[in-house]
Amino acid sequence: MARDEVLDQVRVHPGDDANLARRDPREDFGWDKESAKAETAELIGRLTELQTRLAAEERQSLLVVLQAMDAAGKDGTLRSLAAGLNPAGVRVTSFKVPAGRETMQDYLWRVHAACPGKGEIGVFNRSHYEDVLVVRVKGFVPEERWAKRYDHIRHFEQLLADEGTRIVKIHLQISPEEQAKRLQDRIDDPTEQWKFRLGDLDDRKLWPDFMAAYEEAITRTSTDDAPWYVVPADRKWVRDLVVARLIVATLEAMDPQVPAPEDGIAGLKVPPL
Repeated sequence: MARDEVLDQVRVHPGDDANLARRDPREDFGWDKESAKAETAELIGRLTELQTRLAAEERQSLLVVLQAMDAAGKDGTLRSLAAGLNPAGVRVTSFKVPAGRETMQDYLWRVHAACPGKGEIGVFNRSHYEDVLVVRVKGFVPEERWAKRYDHIRHFEQLLADEGTRIVKIHLQISPEEQAKRLQDRIDDPTEQWKFRLGDLDDRKLWPDFMAAYEEAITRTSTDDAPWYVVPADRKWVRDLVVARLIVATLEAMDPQVPAPEDGIAGLKVPPL
């Protein structure tokens, strides 16, 4: 399947329902594992070049939002991308439970402060969408409050887009069966147990509620300037290739340009000391 066809297939177009129940977390698009890994490596190399141009141009920025259920592979996705990125030009933010001054501000205050600057790539490992996901499912605020947040989020993301930030939002879709396997692997492996918390099982019991929350959030906030992509995540090699294609395609569309050199540099020789 051609690259643009895959990305079009996983994209949630404005006005369309997310239809999470009809999207197969084990979808492989007809790829084979070996060639998919080879293409991912090639794209990671391309990502290095594009990030360098973005940083040199210093006029645009890219924000990548990662959302998923536990064990869907947010950290693994970041590790795959990191191989092609200069850490100096990347800001990764993992949003935890609000604390300190954050509790005294509106819920988007800390998010805006973490957005990438010109020339940077920002990655949110979980994000402002927690305020219409976890907050909704667990009833941390009444519905009359969280129900208004879809409009807040769309306006906030439009502001970022209007000011030069390209936004890509990725939902890593994992099946409950694959999640169970990965959580059990964490429990059974002493070197992985630190990733597991008992609360993960409590969240797992709320799977249908979380899926309903994701369905509404993705459907209501996927826009032309801040689209959602539902990426099948049961197979890690499929996940990594789809995300690599998406990020590279986005940066290529942004087409950052290296600025012209200063006058007088051509032919210049550095004098000896």
